[in-house]
Amino acid sequence: MLANINHKDKTYQIDLSKPLDISLSLRGDSKNPIAWYLGPPVIEPVKDGDFIGKVTEGAAVNFNNVKFNPHAHGTHTECVGHITREFHSINQTLKNFFFTAKVISVTPENWLEDMEITQVMIQKLLKKGETDALVIRTLPNYIEKRSRKYSHTNWPFLSENAATYIRECGVQHLLIDLPSVDKEKDDGKLLAHKAFWNYPKNTRFEATITELIYVPNSIPDGEYLLNLQIASFENDAAPSKPVLYKLL
Repeated sequence: MLANINHKDKTYQIDLSKPLDISLSLRGDSKNPIAWYLGPPVIEPVKDGDFIGKVTEGAAVNFNNVKFNPHAHGTHTECVGHITREFHSINQTLKNFFFTAKVISVTPENWLEDMEITQVMIQKLLKKGETDALVIRTLPNYIEKRSRKYSHTNWPFLSENAATYIRECGVQHLLIDLPSVDKEKDDGKLLAHKAFWNYPKNTRFEATITELIYVPNSIPDGEYLLNLQIASFENDAAPSKPVLYKLL
């Protein structure tokens, strides 16, 4: 199924039958990726007296409770409400779902005891006004990312200057394959989050950050169309399913 997309005086063609899913699924076991010092998600049948919501236990249907944290257990999209005293809902923030996107791959650099994604790296790969969404794949890109336990690993992070540059390039939606754009332990500074959202001086309420994606090596760097779908949660963040389409 081919579709023609007109956007900013350009025409793109995509094949809707060939989606490239860059989300991580939620599992109720230890193979799920985990961050922020939590255990794995729990997916288990409802139990009420003699009733067990599982067909193999005699029920007519499978009827599970799911317990998880959007920020810690898989691909999620968040709005500025993640860092504000006031409540802001991602479900009210994200109202459009198709965007031009650029996939880039970067190798974080050693910086003291940390690994940092710098402004210089991003400047080499992104120009102002180039795209609505930026998808960052960190290298090396092992498939083990799909089930990695990130707590206490001091993962790579986006520098404040890099996040500012991305904002100044006009990127509205930032996606990355890490649990956070910021350092794991930064004393609550959240410099990259604040720089990207331009908080609190001139807050970009419409902008979003999507974390814990996984971009397979089979997807080359370059331009795509992004379909960014979220679960309809009235919360600062919600599980999401970003899908890329190759531009033909």
